Amino acid sequence: MSAWPGEQQDRARSRVHVAAVFLCSRYNTSEKTMSDYDLILKCWPPVEADYTGYGGAVLGRLFVEHPDTIKFFPKFANIPRGSLAGHPDVAAHGATVLKKVAELVKTKGNHTSILKTLATSHANQHKIPIINFKLLSECLCVVMKEKAGADAATQDALRRVLSCVTSEVDGFYKELGYAG
Repeated sequence: MSAWPGEQQDRARSRVHVAAVFLCSRYNTSEKTMSDYDLILKCWPPVEADYTGYGGAVLGRLFVEHPDTIKFFPKFANIPRGSLAGHPDVAAHGATVLKKVAELVKTKGNHTSILKTLATSHANQHKIPIINFKLLSECLCVVMKEKAGADAATQDALRRVLSCVTSEVDGFYKELGYAG
């Protein structure tokens, strides 16, 4: 007896998510990854001391370098483009984003429940395409270099960890039926 097409689709989505979690969990338990988390956390204290400043810089860079991303932030629609980078509402939202990044990094890979909640809201409510996670990740790496003095190794560690996080979010997106 064959499954209904919807059931087949659900099974396929589930397999994709399980594969993403498996690959990232293998990555997360490796010695290299633990050092990735440690490198990031070593460079993180200035961010924690100024989430708003760093958050504003990250989102400001995102909006300047990728102006099409602003459409996913309707609450910023009335802010003139030239004022986005220094606007307190943008900085406040950036602080929220960086606090979530900190929460994820501090779990050192044990973040599945955090990501499921995040992916669900970003798929169902905010409709954020997965590419935006990648763009934001790169903006964060650049800001960490410029403002926190992150060296190349720390930036690479941040890229690896955020790439894994993005892959897991993408797996949850597929599980939810969101093509973002």
